[in-house]
Amino acid sequence: MDESTSHLSSHGIIRKFAYLLGAYWIREGLRATFLITLARHSSTTYGEFMLATSIGQILLFVAEFGLNQHLVTLLAQKDAKTGDLLLQASILKSGLLLCGSVGTFFFVQWQGYPLSLRALVFILGMGIGLEAIASSFFVACQVQGRQDAEGKVKTVAATFGFGYGLIMLFAGAVPLLLALFKGIETLVNLFGSILVSRKRKKTTFQWPQLWSLWTTARGSMVFTVMALATTLYNHANIFFLQKAAGAEGVAQYGVTWDMVDGISCLTSNLLLRNVLFPLFVNLWGNNRAELNRVVRESSRWLIAVSIPITFFLGAESDRLITLLYGSHYSDAVWMQKYLVVTIFISFLHNLAAYLMISMKEERLLLAFYLGGLVLNLLLCAIIIPTYPLMGAVSAIILTKGIVGAATVSFCQLRFGLISMDTLLRIGGASFLGCLLYVAGNAFLFREMGEVLALVPIFILILSWRRSF
Repeated sequence: MDESTSHLSSHGIIRKFAYLLGAYWIREGLRATFLITLARHSSTTYGEFMLATSIGQILLFVAEFGLNQHLVTLLAQKDAKTGDLLLQASILKSGLLLCGSVGTFFFVQWQGYPLSLRALVFILGMGIGLEAIASSFFVACQVQGRQDAEGKVKTVAATFGFGYGLIMLFAGAVPLLLALFKGIETLVNLFGSILVSRKRKKTTFQWPQLWSLWTTARGSMVFTVMALATTLYNHANIFFLQKAAGAEGVAQYGVTWDMVDGISCLTSNLLLRNVLFPLFVNLWGNNRAELNRVVRESSRWLIAVSIPITFFLGAESDRLITLLYGSHYSDAVWMQKYLVVTIFISFLHNLAAYLMISMKEERLLLAFYLGGLVLNLLLCAIIIPTYPLMGAVSAIILTKGIVGAATVSFCQLRFGLISMDTLLRIGGASFLGCLLYVAGNAFLFREMGEVLALVPIFILILSWRRSF
């Protein structure tokens, strides 16, 4: 075993990621089955669910109050009182979820949604928002290196939640009953995570004093604004699109965005936030030389993996969309060819963002996010009313591209995030892949062209396999 492999094994990155990845694929398999079935059943209902989910995501980020990132730094301290910190986080999140629910009520009234859609937004939105409380206990598992327990709880919760949803869908239940699936999944996650955290560490909970709540909340405020800004600029185009193109337009965009953003979230949530971020925090305070090595290896791995994923989803968008969702989602096909570039951007941006937080540069990161939000809202207001679908696609790509360029550039200057050797090797492999793709399509057939295009990058990945 070489030195880089030994370092990687000592941190348990692959093992921890494998636990979470297994649970993720089980959940995503069930989720995909549910959403595809729903989309085939009714595109209008699917569009309404996408809208309600977007509002629920905003509720979730408001309720989390940026506490999860702050909790990592607090729980990583040697003298941390785990039970007290988790109870403080739960109290704060519950209060914020209540405030967010009030705001949601006024928002749906202002938008003039029909009563059925308003009820759907609240049922599905609250189910998503309650995830904020369960996530605090999962953070404790991650800091303790117990991703195996987290994966088991999430697998059971997904089985109960989406199992209920599929049964109700095939039974022909009304959308309001159908929307309860998310609440079931969230409650199972909450109770399971509490039981796991108490069993292993014998965690005790004591009612906190007001000053403790204020101290914890104050330390998380910058993360709160940061989370709100990122959520808004990721979902603002959907609200503009709802007004410009209705539920059908949201459904067309939602079909492809759900697929593309799902890949980005796989890396951001599982590998970066749940595994690498706690490691970054510890190494920043204890071993910065090792942090530099882990960061460079991570960036090289993320770039190499993102290229074949981006290429495949773009080249096969017509077949994937038609196979999964049906022929009436033709607009989603061409939109996916553009949106796949956000996968590459998100992989590197999220790595740089978590690294900046570990370096205690969260205020600068917040400035980048607020600038991205302003830019996104301007783009949505200018482009979407005239060109609804292309406007929604352009707004998110430009916003993510500019914010990503800012965060990656900062980390490149501080850490040398991406080496010149990595750029040359990946650039050469990508260029050769493009030539083989053109030649394969011209002289052979489409599938062979796609296979040949991926050969150079896979050879490069294999040459780096030991450091991975």
